[in-house]
Amino acid sequence: MLTVNSTSHYYAAPEAPERQYSRVSISVQGRFMRADHSEHDCVVDTMSPFDAVISSGVRPEVGERIVAYLDYIGRIEGKVTEASIRSFTISLNATDRKRDKLSAQLTWLANKHELGLPEDRRHERVAARNPMSEIRLDDGRRYPCRIIDLSVSGAAVEIDVRPAFGTMVVLGNMRGRVVRHFQEGIAMEFMTFQPEDAISKLS
Repeated sequence: MLTVNSTSHYYAAPEAPERQYSRVSISVQGRFMRADHSEHDCVVDTMSPFDAVISSGVRPEVGERIVAYLDYIGRIEGKVTEASIRSFTISLNATDRKRDKLSAQLTWLANKHELGLPEDRRHERVAARNPMSEIRLDDGRRYPCRIIDLSVSGAAVEIDVRPAFGTMVVLGNMRGRVVRHFQEGIAMEFMTFQPEDAISKLS
């Protein structure tokens, strides 16, 4: 659990649930979608289970709804509460269960560099033994692809098309959501963790 020390003045109301948490520095990359559905690269500099400070070349409006997909963390959403030239802050919309999960993720990320952990070993990425596969969209369209690497939580795929950020896709029989575009293709986050034995059969 991320605890705030007695000298912190970030949260004004001591009785509020936010008082249990403080922001931590994480420097995690991702992409976010604005209310107009435009997509932009970003880096989350600091974050708590209740809010996040996001650096970007794009400045959204205060009150605007933002959906972001972040490395290691996955999907977050919320409304912009502050905006400056190079960064903005969003207040996260999340259930108590999601906030508890975020707390655990942020604790791991905050200690990752100090502990010398190159990756979350629970989500080790491996190369596929037979990388040729197919991406299917909900509207029935199908596209051949090559699996660059995959883990129990997601995959990087070389593909000629770029389904929009947030699009639901199926890789083989693994359903997920597009969370990033890169030069060779897309990265997708699975909707549920895949069994490790299923991943092992592909690698």
